[in-house]
Amino acid sequence: MNRLLRLALLVLAALFAHPAGAQDLLTRTDGTEIQVKVVEITPDLVKYRRTDNPDGPLISVRKTEVFRIRYANGTQELGSPPAPAYLPPNPASGYPTAVPGDEQTAEPVHLSGPRLGFTVLTDGVLSHARDQVGSLSPFLTQFGWQFESRLFRLPNGTSGLVEFVPLVGGLEQGLFIPSVSGILGLRGPKGFEFGLGPNLTPMGADIVLALGTSFHSNGINFPVNLAVVPGHSGARISLLFGFNSRRN
Repeated sequence: MNRLLRLALLVLAALFAHPAGAQDLLTRTDGTEIQVKVVEITPDLVKYRRTDNPDGPLISVRKTEVFRIRYANGTQELGSPPAPAYLPPNPASGYPTAVPGDEQTAEPVHLSGPRLGFTVLTDGVLSHARDQVGSLSPFLTQFGWQFESRLFRLPNGTSGLVEFVPLVGGLEQGLFIPSVSGILGLRGPKGFEFGLGPNLTPMGADIVLALGTSFHSNGINFPVNLAVVPGHSGARISLLFGFNSRRN
């Protein structure tokens, strides 16, 4: 009797340890899970039959499309990592964070918003400006707008940018002095940026060098930039700040 009982227990244990129709679980890189019976694994392919159609055809899938195989005995085999479903925002730049292997983000990003600040004129520039506009203080307020587009994003989070910044200075002195800057630059993953490009004013054309950073809060960017125009007669130094947001 005891021998029969032990035999029955062994049979039950075997059935629970290896249930009929035991299934393997195949997870693809897109997150899809399939109940299968793996038949063969080659250097390039995983071959299986679906457990809901065990007499059906032998299906082959590339190993690069398989994230994981979890076998019926509890062991598992890992393949390629799954594709990310969401890119969290980078607080420093307001842009989606890059993923390793993603050389650039396909979605274009455009930012725009007001800019205000001031410009200080060195003696040489001030003298040249007075020849054209008359009486002028070396300290000018600036008001304008910034338009920005991202050109690309590298895997480390560095972005290529182009900016267009029209400004009007000297309003506090009863003057209207326009300026336009086109800047091509780079922004690092933590928000630090620098660039250069042409600057046009009634006094002529020069090159502007700009550097700065951006602070991010509640979907709004707050850029702060220092710009220097090293002209032949002297330098113009501007400090500008403002805010902007995505336009798409």
